[in-house]
Amino acid sequence: MMQNKDSSNKLTTPENNSSFKETAKSVGAAFFGVQSDNNRERDFNQGKLSHFIIAGLIGAALFIGVLIAVVSLVLP
Repeated sequence: MMQNKDSSNKLTTPENNSSFKETAKSVGAAFFGVQSDNNRERDFNQGKLSHFIIAGLIGAALFIGVLIAVVSLVLP
């Protein structure tokens, strides 16, 4: 029985930590306002704050870069 508990703990441990890829997808969905309640709850329960800060800064930098590029192309 001890082995089953250990193996089940090993199976649940990776699920408790959200990967940076999942965090980036979640932040992207939040930028567009289409994130589901289930994903939001998962993020608050399992996500790492540092991942959200980094993904948010990268997303904001990309958004500003795209705006600058579009304005540069439109204006002579």
